[in-house]
Amino acid sequence: MLTEFADTRKMNNFIFCIKWGDRYPPKYVNSLFSMVRRNLSLPHRFICFTENPKGIDPEVEVLPLPDLSVDVPTNVPGKWRKIALWQKELYGLNGVALFIDLDTVIVGSIDEFFEFGNPDDVVLTKNWLKPFRKLGQTTLFRYPVGRNPSFYDDFVKDSQNVAIRFQYEQHYITHKLENRLCFWPSSWVKHYRYHCLGNNYPLRYFRSARLPSKAKIIAFPGVPNPEEAQLGVWNSKQPSHPSRIQHIRNAFRKERRTKENFLAHLKCYHLPCAWVGKYWK
Repeated sequence: MLTEFADTRKMNNFIFCIKWGDRYPPKYVNSLFSMVRRNLSLPHRFICFTENPKGIDPEVEVLPLPDLSVDVPTNVPGKWRKIALWQKELYGLNGVALFIDLDTVIVGSIDEFFEFGNPDDVVLTKNWLKPFRKLGQTTLFRYPVGRNPSFYDDFVKDSQNVAIRFQYEQHYITHKLENRLCFWPSSWVKHYRYHCLGNNYPLRYFRSARLPSKAKIIAFPGVPNPEEAQLGVWNSKQPSHPSRIQHIRNAFRKERRTKENFLAHLKCYHLPCAWVGKYWK
């Protein structure tokens, strides 16, 4: 059964995650819960919003997916269901919440994510791939629950057109914050492909992903996900880790490519990553 939420005002620090659909199985929630428990010393409540609690650790507090009150926008890439978290009344919750995507690996203490800045700040992860633009990522963000209801209210007034204009919900949130934009220190949150594997693609054939020394969070947007990173596969098209030679041979057979493009396939190679397995458990 879904957890009762009548007593949600007892604790002011929250960890939020959302599980909807079947892209991520329950073990992603359970792994995140375990990582938070090991790396957050501050009193907190860990809450997973989901329409299906089956398989989730009974110690995890589970609440129903917040009602978006409009249809989820179509033909746009963003995770627009997250906008429901910004409504004024969210199950009576009152405090500061750190939202963490399920495809995330925590590699250090996350206490500072609650101590950084002002509790009234909305703090986003800075877009890694466009460093010269003021764009935020909602892979990991902190916000005061219920304090910015216009983000939700303005969206539901014209949801499909808002989604078409901004494409990604994180671009919409960035726009709504305007001059109040606040980002985590760049060393805290790193991108697995961009920072750990690196852009020297031939080197991926000989060196496994590196863990940045000051990182606290490693994000896995897109592919590979943490489970795939441990195994050294790029996505679900690869049932097992291919040898270097096999991966190169597969580039010459279109039906075996990880991506349709010949060169793109060659870039989609990495060795099994032991440190992901050490932390993501």
